[in-house]
This record gives sequence, structure tokens and C-alpha cells, in this order.
Amino acid sequence: MDTGPDSFWERLTTTERGVIEQVSHRRGYVAGEYLWHEGDQSKHVVVVLSGHVQVITHTTDGREVVIALRSAGDILGEMAALYDQPRTATVRALDKVDAITVPSNRFIHLSQTRAKLAWTLLGVLHERFGQTNHQRAEYGGGTASHRVYAQLAQMAAEHGAQNGSTIEIKAGLTQQQLADNAATSRESYARALRSLRERGIISTGRGWIRVHRLDELRRLAR
Repeated sequence: MDTGPDSFWERLTTTERGVIEQVSHRRGYVAGEYLWHEGDQSKHVVVVLSGHVQVITHTTDGREVVIALRSAGDILGEMAALYDQPRTATVRALDKVDAITVPSNRFIHLSQTRAKLAWTLLGVLHERFGQTNHQRAEYGGGTASHRVYAQLAQMAAEHGAQNGSTIEIKAGLTQQQLADNAATSRESYARALRSLRERGIISTGRGWIRVHRLDELRRLAR
């Protein structure tokens, strides 16, 4: 299990992790498998141990928009479980995913009786709300190209894999999904990518984007 240092799981003590593991069970998902759909009734919380999942919502005209990517160490479905609400988004495995699932009633009990767990969860939620507000600010204004640059800079920072001076993003999203997420058309998105390629800032291929000059991409995103 290679979790990020700031993930929910890594912030917990060994004791807290052990308590969670005692009331959970392991579950694997193959690429493309749904963990749940928007509107499903909450029954459990998931902690990702390995792999990546997409958090998806839908526009009023039925288009699919990926609003977040989660990876090893991240927790999913906690708000719906805590408040006994239907799922607010669809979650789908991007690649092979290994996870633990905790029944909602047991997760609620742990949150009420384990201060460290509750405090860690609060910190994660606070950061997610901040990220959402930042994303709205970045994507809610400016030109289409600016929104694309901001999106790519964010993806490079949060999900990119460093390889020397290059950062590779394997989002597993179609260009239409990326365009929807950046609130622009597919044509405008393609033009923005072409402009970045011509400047040598990125290169692209099927299923990946390599950022060669992150500082320049960030400058354009401001």
C-alpha cells in the first residue's frame, strides 16, 4: 500500500488503522467497475488501498463530468454514511483498485468514539471544501484556454508522476470529459492543448499528458 503522506489513512495512528481494519473487509474492483452510483442509498465507507477512482457527476443534459480523482489512502462516501443520505456522486474504478469497506453504522460509531479519527476526518473534509472552492474560482472565469491551463496544472500537482523533469498525468479521461470538467467545448480544449504542444510545454498521447515545463504552465494558468 503506497499512500500519499497527506491522505486520510496516513494521518491516522497505527491504533486507529487497526480499529478500522477490525470492522472492515477487503474488496477489489476491476477497471471500469462502479463502487456506487449517484442516488444509491449509503451502506458503507471505502478507503482506497491502491489504484485510482473517478468521482463523477452528471449535467442536466446528461453529460458525465469527472469532478475528482481519488487514490491510495483516500476515504470515500463518508458524508453520505455519517448523515444517512443517498450518494451524491458516482464513483468508478479507473484501474485495478484494492480497498477496505466499513459498514456505515460501524463507521459512525468509530467517528463518535475515536477522537483522532474524527479530527482526521474533519481535516480531510476541510481540505476538500477548500479544493472545491479553488476549483470553482479557477474554472468559473477567464478564457477557455485559461481554464484548461489551470486544470492541467492542478492535475499535474495532485495526480502527476514525476519522471526526471517531466510530470506524466494518466487521468484515464476522454478529451470530452476533460473539456466538460474545464467548462469548455471539446474543440476549445483541443485548441488549448495544441497551443501548449506547440510551445513545448506539454506532449500528449492516448491516455496520457506529459508536462515538460510546469512553471510555465502555472504562469499561464494565473
